[in-house]
Amino acid sequence: MSTYRFGADLAVTATMPSLNIRGRAPIKVGVLAPFTGIQSSWGLPGIHASLLWADYVNAAGGLRVGNENHPVEIASFDDQYDPARALIGARKLVHEDEVKLMVMLGGDTVPAISDFLTREKVLATTLLPSDLSPDIPYLIAPCEVHPIYVVTGVDWIAENRPDCRKVAICAQKDALGLPSVATYRAAFEAAGMDVTREILFPGDLNDVDAMVAVMLEDEPDILCWDTTYEPFVHALTEAAFRAGFKGQLLSCTCDNYHSLIAKTSTEFMEGFIFQFPDFDDEALNDPRIRFDRPNDFYKEFNLRYPGEWSAVPWEYFSILEIWRKAVELAQTTDPFAVLTGMKTEGFSFNAFGDARWWGKELFGIDNALVGSWPVVRITDGKARIVEYRSILDWWEKHGDLLLQHMRAYGQMWDQQIENRLHGQPVE
Repeated sequence: MSTYRFGADLAVTATMPSLNIRGRAPIKVGVLAPFTGIQSSWGLPGIHASLLWADYVNAAGGLRVGNENHPVEIASFDDQYDPARALIGARKLVHEDEVKLMVMLGGDTVPAISDFLTREKVLATTLLPSDLSPDIPYLIAPCEVHPIYVVTGVDWIAENRPDCRKVAICAQKDALGLPSVATYRAAFEAAGMDVTREILFPGDLNDVDAMVAVMLEDEPDILCWDTTYEPFVHALTEAAFRAGFKGQLLSCTCDNYHSLIAKTSTEFMEGFIFQFPDFDDEALNDPRIRFDRPNDFYKEFNLRYPGEWSAVPWEYFSILEIWRKAVELAQTTDPFAVLTGMKTEGFSFNAFGDARWWGKELFGIDNALVGSWPVVRITDGKARIVEYRSILDWWEKHGDLLLQHMRAYGQMWDQQIENRLHGQPVE
């Protein structure tokens, strides 16, 4: 049995709640995400991090609401990234498990459950602010701000690799890929880079070598994998290695990059830019960072769930901590009171420091907590943060470009509402 260490001041075993909360009604949090399938690397580590968070809270005495401390419990549902299953899962978590918060991956499942979330006044979180809309007022993005943070990686390359001028990009044609393509397009244009090839593919890759060969026809300096799923990032990177590509690799994520290094080479992966650090990174100990003991969290997660670290474990944990602090401040789990408290009582920070509730111009509602985001580079076989860059600084200079490209790809909030009203997929 593992003793929870990253809360080093705690002297109790993580699997046992403190005595003062025994027998009290638990407060439940729901996790609705894909735990199986090609999207599972962004769901399964999330439920594991949520369970770890529950251990942390219970070991510290539970969640304080009113004058009592309550144990927290995690209820979960594997939606398999299927809209129909997501609606079944949302109903179960709310009506049967009576969760007070629903933590989600988001994406293609959101249109199917948006009316339910609004009607039931369920406070829910997404990792994709592109899900946000004024007709889903209780849906928030308090941690990850996909895809708008990808502009920071492009901006860094433009300043540090001025030789990189031509880009080929590919992505799956879905609610993760399309807004990401639009954002990368805006960032490339702002940086004066030329997109020589764009390929949108359905939810699978049949002949990855042939696709990469087409991307290489115009001799790009950068190959961009957009926000493709972990199996796709690996398949595309290995295909680029087989094709002898020598340029810059760029992606939103690069989960399990050690496996890619083993299948290609340290030299080939050198300089790969993406957006998600390992949490053993010393740069996360900067006093501006608002994630408690990141290095210890990383160690504990990998001890409990070896080989499952991805872009998301820290995000689920961070979201739950923000909610916990808001609940204890408001002294209630009422969704309206908690959300109001988040926005008015000094929650002007996310995991990476100062942030503000933002998004009306892009998402129709200020329900995204936006600040700076790390640019991560693989150096000598290890992912390392090279810089934190402000998303909002980029927006102030180039926001019109992002609006233009988001609308061209049908990803603006009013277009999303129109498609939901008519039951049409956004393409």
